[in-house]
Formats: sequence, C-alpha cells, structure tokens
Amino acid sequence: MSEKLAFEHLENSKQKLESVVVDVVLPMEEYRLYKGRFIGLVALVVLNIVAAMPWPWFGPIANNLASEFDFTLDQVNWLSNIVALVYLPTALLIPPVISRYGIHRCCQIGAVMVVLSAWIRYAGTARSLSPKGAYALLMVGQLFSSIGQPIYQVMGPKFSETWFNLNGRTTATMIIAISNPFGGALGQLISPLAGNTRQSILVLGIISTAVVPLVFLIQRAPPTPPTYAASKKPLSLLSLCRAMLGLEVEPAARMSRRERFDFTIIVLIFGVLVGSTNGFSILSAEILQPVGYSSDESGFMGACLLLAGMVAAIASAPLFDRVFTHRLALSAKILLPFVAVGWFCLIWAVRPHNTVALFIIMGVIGVCSLPMLAIGMELACEVTRNADGSSAIIWFSGNLFTVAFVLIAGALRAGSDGSPPLNLKRYLIFEGIVDLAICATVFLLKGTQVRKALDEEKTQQTRAQ
Repeated sequence: MSEKLAFEHLENSKQKLESVVVDVVLPMEEYRLYKGRFIGLVALVVLNIVAAMPWPWFGPIANNLASEFDFTLDQVNWLSNIVALVYLPTALLIPPVISRYGIHRCCQIGAVMVVLSAWIRYAGTARSLSPKGAYALLMVGQLFSSIGQPIYQVMGPKFSETWFNLNGRTTATMIIAISNPFGGALGQLISPLAGNTRQSILVLGIISTAVVPLVFLIQRAPPTPPTYAASKKPLSLLSLCRAMLGLEVEPAARMSRRERFDFTIIVLIFGVLVGSTNGFSILSAEILQPVGYSSDESGFMGACLLLAGMVAAIASAPLFDRVFTHRLALSAKILLPFVAVGWFCLIWAVRPHNTVALFIIMGVIGVCSLPMLAIGMELACEVTRNADGSSAIIWFSGNLFTVAFVLIAGALRAGSDGSPPLNLKRYLIFEGIVDLAICATVFLLKGTQVRKALDEEKTQQTRAQ
C-alpha cells in the first residue's frame, strides 16, 4: 500500500514539474508579431504619399506657373531639382538618426518639415511679391519638403524589417515603396485640377497639414522582434561603405566580392529607373506640350505610369512574399527588359495625335517598373544585411540620376526655332539609350538572398527549441 502511495506521489510530482516547465518555456518565444504593425504601416504610407506630392506638383503646370509668375522653364524645373539635391545628403543622414533616436522620432522630424514647406511655399504666392521674392519663397518651401520626403522613403525597408516577418516583409516594403510614386501621381492629377497656380499651392498646403497627426501612430519598435534580422543591432552606413571598398569591418558587415558587385548593379539600375520615372514626372508638360498635348493630358499620362504600376505592385507583393520569395533576382531579369524597351520606344511615340500608344507605353513601363522598387530594396538588404544603409544609398542614387536627367533635358531642349519649338526629342534619345545600357546589366546579377536564408534558419531553430 505504501509503495502505491509513493508511486502516486511520484506521478503527481512529475506532472507538477512538467506544468512548471511548460509555464517557463512557452513565454520565451523568441519572435513575435504585433497587430500594431498595420497601424504604423498605414500611417507611414499616408505620410509618404503626402510628402511625395510637392516634388512633381509643378510638372503639369510648369508652363502656367512660368507665365503667371514670370519664371523661366529652367527656374520651374529647379523647384523640383532642389528636392532631389537636398535629398542626397539628407538620405545619408537618416540611418544614424534612426539608430540613435528611433523610427518614431525620425518620422516626427519629417512631419515638421512637411508642414513648414507647405506654408512657406504658399507664402510665395502673395501677389505683392516680386518674381524674385516669390521664387525665393517657393524654393525655400521646396527645400524643407526635400528634408521631409526622404525620411519616409528611406526608412521603408527598416520599418518592414523591424515589424514584419518573412511572410510579410516584402509586401510591407512594396506598399511603402509604391506609396511615394502614388503621392507623385496624385500630385500630378491634383495640381492642374485645383484651379490656378495659387489655388493649387494652397490645396497642397491644406492636404499636407491635415495628415500630420498620423505621425503619432508610428512607434519605435515592437517589444519582441519578428525575425532574427530584426533582433540584431543595425549596421551603420559607414560599415557598408567600408565593406563596399573592401576594407576591414566587423564580421556581420562583411561582404564578398560577388555581393559588392551585385550591390553596385542594384544601385545603378535602381538609380536609372527612379531617375527616368521622376524625370518624366517633372518634365511631362515640357516633353508633351510642344507636340500638341495639354497640361491635363500630360498629367494624366504621368499618372497612368504610376497608377498602373501601383496596381501591379499591390497585386504582385503577396507573390513575392510567398511564391517567388527566393526568386527576386530572376523576377528582375524578366521585368527590366520591358521597362528599358518602353523608355526606348518613347523616342518615336512622342508625336502628335498618338495618345493611345503613349498611354499603353506608360502603362507597360509602370506595370513592370514599380514592382522593381521593392525588389531592388529587398535585394539590396539581402546582399548587404544593412536595411538602413542600403536603402539610403539606392535612394541617393535615384535622386542623383533624377537631377542629372533633368539638367541634361534642359541642355538638350531644342530652341525656339526647333520643329516643334522647345521639343525634348534629343533628351528622349539620350534617356532611351542609357536605360537600355544600364538595364542590360541585370543579366550579370546573381542576387543571393543571404539575409532571408539566415532568418529562415534561425526561425527553424527557434521552433525546434
């Protein structure tokens, strides 16, 4: 009898011990997702949309703005160029700011810049100002805008890495990436429809101010990281630059020769595609109006490129997360030739009474190029394991090419004696050849997804434990 009691006591003790072990082990889950990631994503997307509007805002109304304010077309172009120029150093400063102050503080700085830019720009529309005074205020407003915009754009891969796991990271990056060109598309659609140029700038100010409170919905980071990559201390931009130069860096930042070569290809292709798209957004009226298209038609064609691309990007994002998750480089090799050929075809397509063909070409370029934004950013993160630094560098490249393309367009513009006057035929030839040459390098890209492989390995180990 005593042996039976002892056995029962031993079994009860064993069950209690097992319950204690379960209570201790289950809460130690290493990776976790939070519903707050969707709230932050929506807020970041809306802020990114509005921050992107000022850049191409003056493209469709360039000729009207020049006439009403007594500006030259080159002066109007510089209202967009200043955004790209200030973007360059700002993009490189964002990674250290995020590392030190967090995502939420960086977003709040961007919100302040967006509001300041909106109302300084509107102050420049006062009728009492001279053309020089009005231009100075418009330029200062655009300068503040160029500080706010890159903050929401560059941090996209870092936000998705911080809050999303492997099944949602590419989708989150895609949504954030396309929200910027979507803002550009909205800007192109709204600016010519909002009345005269002064009313148009006022509408932009009201929209910018209305969305700023959303910035308080963006948090620093989740209590528990969603993946192994999110749990690691972020690498600095300096370490990425040293790794690209082949210098000695910490083990986590080291890159092979193949990875350095791949990242160089990604930077060049990303820069040329962003430069071509942004350049067309800025120059749409100057490209199309000399051959007989109205400012509204110019805006609609630019918007067609961006909106068609947005639809394709949203539809393809889940596929890249779940079906082609290990085939990002192959996807780039399939899509990029269509983009390059589309830009090359504009050499002959930009002519009078060719509206349908132009809309088709814009649609093809958009459908194939906008999904490449997320693919490019994710591939850059994969080969560098540095979400902050790689994003800053490729967006730096995109804006550098944008400035170059717009300046080259001004230099290649035909004179008043051209046929038709002030046409940009020579610029379209230049752009088409450059796009073909750079996009061809995608066939040299290997794009091994090292970060994803490491995340999958650590996730499997955690589940096994």
